[in-house]
Amino acid sequence: MTRDRRPLAGLLIGHAVSLTGNVLTLIALPLYVLAETGSPAATGLAGAFATAPVVLGGAFGGVLVDRIGYRRSSVLADVVSGVTVAAVPLLHATVGLPFPALLALVFVSGLLDTPGQTARTALLPEAATAAGVPIERAVGWAEATSRGARMIGAPVAGLLVGVLGPLPVLAVDAATFAVSALVVTLLVPRGLRPSTEDDEVEAGGYWRQFAAGLRFLAREPLLRAMVLLVLVTNLFDAAKSNVLLPVVADRELGGPAAFGLLVGVMGGGALIGSLVFSAIGHRLPRRATFVTAFAICGAPPLWALAAAPPLPVVVAVVAVAGLAAGALNPLMGAVELERVPASMRARVYGVIGAGAWAAMPLGALGAGLAADRFGPASTLVVMGCCYLLVVLTPLLGGPWRTMGRPAPVARQRPPTESAREWEESEVRQT
Repeated sequence: MTRDRRPLAGLLIGHAVSLTGNVLTLIALPLYVLAETGSPAATGLAGAFATAPVVLGGAFGGVLVDRIGYRRSSVLADVVSGVTVAAVPLLHATVGLPFPALLALVFVSGLLDTPGQTARTALLPEAATAAGVPIERAVGWAEATSRGARMIGAPVAGLLVGVLGPLPVLAVDAATFAVSALVVTLLVPRGLRPSTEDDEVEAGGYWRQFAAGLRFLAREPLLRAMVLLVLVTNLFDAAKSNVLLPVVADRELGGPAAFGLLVGVMGGGALIGSLVFSAIGHRLPRRATFVTAFAICGAPPLWALAAAPPLPVVVAVVAVAGLAAGALNPLMGAVELERVPASMRARVYGVIGAGAWAAMPLGALGAGLAADRFGPASTLVVMGCCYLLVVLTPLLGGPWRTMGRPAPVARQRPPTESAREWEESEVRQT
């Protein structure tokens, strides 16, 4: 069998470049708004407009990805994001950019981000098969590219913003989306698609397929519990990343370079944590690992930012938190992979993602208002306490008891196969 590694390489490279662009926006946009307005509340509002389309795109974009096609959806998402991000520095430098217009551009830019990422993820099994690579390894590589993009993109963005300002960084961001679209176009063939993709498109209309994804999630108690928990923790994470971290970095820790450094350290720690988990995670108890990792990565960075110690201390706390966070996505991804049918990938993952991200706009908006009213430090302390209480809830039991690995299913010997042939086939499989 001839192996073709180009589709897998195209997906991973496009994924890495596109996510690097998202990280550049994550750093440059709040600093641009903060510099223009001087208001944490306005920064929080911009963060809400940046995260709301992620939720909407995840909720309603999964079926569209199935209908448009995965490769085409990935390219289209990058093109739209690139054009809208490029419009920010262009309008600012020419006719001017009123704050409502900025919010509109930010919203449109993020609307296709989630469908684009879903499309690339949905193609991973077929690309892995073409390359002769186990799916677990391909998923691990995709997670590593996500973490690596954050690790590299954030410090670079912080340095560039400090030297050039946020608008030139947004122009670079637009270029990354163009590169991602070109890479996927050139390396991923049109014929690469799940074998069930055409059947699913013909199975019914948009709302019928969308409802099927909702019904599946509604029948899975563990997946529902995971979505609810991550929804709450993402609210706190959005408040930290989009508002409180840039405000504290700008006022207490040294400015944009410190902001980028902390985001990059978190990403680097998570990259290492993901690689470590991929090597030993199958030996660890899932529920205990899940709770421990969440407890370490959630509250301590919030409390460290509230205390505002010297930057190296904050960096150390964030690095440890990143190591713990690296276990979470692979662990949850394994649970989802065991429970979601291959024929429903895009729509179910889209609904799961939308549910997990639904509170992020409120987190960014609420953090801006709370920081203005009570101060960043008090807001961070309260958030850290709430975060810790939430992530301990899986210890109470309920559907979390089913988080363990499913028992292996023994393959039955077909009646037409002799005992000797059966034994030989079992040896070959092992």
